[in-house]
Amino acid sequence: MGIDPEVDIRLLRKGAVPPKKMSDGSAGFDITACIESEIVIAPGKWASIPSGIALAIPDGYEGEIRPRSGIAAKFGVTLLNSPGTIDSDYRGEVSAIIINHGAEPFIVRNGDRIAQLLIKPVEKIAFNVVEKLTDTERGDGGFGSTGLHSLETKD
Repeated sequence: MGIDPEVDIRLLRKGAVPPKKMSDGSAGFDITACIESEIVIAPGKWASIPSGIALAIPDGYEGEIRPRSGIAAKFGVTLLNSPGTIDSDYRGEVSAIIINHGAEPFIVRNGDRIAQLLIKPVEKIAFNVVEKLTDTERGDGGFGSTGLHSLETKD
């Protein structure tokens, strides 16, 4: 394996904490809420929850903000834009847009683990404008064109 990238982090407010892995095998680093008072998210509503941190992600990488499975399974809470992308040139505060799909209000308190962060490589690519794309069996078949269920066959 190659050398792991280093990511500089700035703690923006008192109480902000760096992302932390909760086990050796964890892929993601937990991000915590850095808020002055609790935020109540009603069912069907969402809120942007600040983390109190800013990152300097190296060129050639991105940060992905993903939901935490525990709060999704227990409370029906997830992230509205999942995964959220933190570009390598962004230096502002990292936030998580939490949406409550559950039946009860969801309360976010300072220090709650609200999301997880993964740092991933990003391929540098170029787009070529062409007159025709290569043919495939699927062609331009879109949503559901390969079958909606495993037992369904394509006409």
